[in-house]
Amino acid sequence: MTTSSIIPRTYMPVLAVLGIAHLLNDLMQSLIPAVYPLLKESYALDFTQIGMITLTFQLAGAMLQPVVGMVTDKRPAPYSPVVGMMFTLAGLISLAFAASYTVILISVALIGIGSSIFHPEATRTARYAAGGRQGLAQGIFQVGGQTGGALGPVFAALIIVPWGQPSLAWFAVAALSAMMLLIWIGRQQAEISEAFATMRAARQSKSDKPQPSRRNVAIGLTVLTFLMFTKNTYGESFRSFYTFYLIERFDVSIPFSQMMLFVFLLAAAVGVLIGGIVGDRVGRYRIIWISVLGPLPLTLILPYADLFWTVALTIMINLIMASAFASILIYAMELLPNRIGLIGGLFYGLNFGLAGISAALLGSLADVYGVETLYQICALLPLAGLMAWFLPRIDDT
Repeated sequence: MTTSSIIPRTYMPVLAVLGIAHLLNDLMQSLIPAVYPLLKESYALDFTQIGMITLTFQLAGAMLQPVVGMVTDKRPAPYSPVVGMMFTLAGLISLAFAASYTVILISVALIGIGSSIFHPEATRTARYAAGGRQGLAQGIFQVGGQTGGALGPVFAALIIVPWGQPSLAWFAVAALSAMMLLIWIGRQQAEISEAFATMRAARQSKSDKPQPSRRNVAIGLTVLTFLMFTKNTYGESFRSFYTFYLIERFDVSIPFSQMMLFVFLLAAAVGVLIGGIVGDRVGRYRIIWISVLGPLPLTLILPYADLFWTVALTIMINLIMASAFASILIYAMELLPNRIGLIGGLFYGLNFGLAGISAALLGSLADVYGVETLYQICALLPLAGLMAWFLPRIDDT
């Protein structure tokens, strides 16, 4: 068979199951910020302590991911996500029965470690199973995670708020289900990695495109990291403090605020899938530009809107902002095509770590200036998207 006759195959069943596993993983993670109002009341926590819970969780999820990615680049470990899910299960059970602030921090750290093991190899699997549709594959993988993150507040409102903190243990079923799905995915790894290697060899034999220089790689990764930081900082202001903002500004109930957080996060699931699909057609560079600067007029209006327009604007903001994550990840993979695990671990690790640092800083600002002022300050963050000007141009379609 000639290289020109090789048609890249997209393994849709693998991507679908991987998306479901990602949904279950991020559902369990999202239960942490979803129960913040309950924990704040039960343990008399201030906003700084709430931020420290997020920081602990996010740093635990950030520190190991690049290391896991580098190790699995040299020695793929298709069943490592199953091990990660075991840590998540342990952390979830521990959090359900935590009796002190210290145990809460230990519990969320275990959940963070679970995610740090899950994401690098899962990202590689999505890359291998994509065939020639990388944006679609990352979109499906990430829409699973975003949907799981959006469901956390719903379950918090329907189950955890009425039944209390111990009801977190019921979600062990999600961890066990994810383990079974990930075992099945691990069994497919040999086939899809061989198909990916064949596709890549065929493309390289037909392409004379030079590899990015070390300078462009360094500049590209630095700019992408900065964009990720600013996007995550704004996003974290919603994930950790949106419920408090709605309660304080509009005097809504906790269940109502949780449902609004669900709507906000669901917009991210839609945005990341649309961004991945459109990025396959128009290129990652254009999607990144639209995502980083597009929300600016909306973020400036948000602090002065009434309840209806607050909900409408937050949906539109997250829809646009989330559209770039798949493009940022694939853009980074194009810069370092031989280090898929490292890129997956680095950017998901950054996604955790930078968001955790942001949450701690935002919590301190909320304690000093109030939650409403916090959103006025964060409204200017999309201006940082001008840094996208320095991204090196690559053939990214």
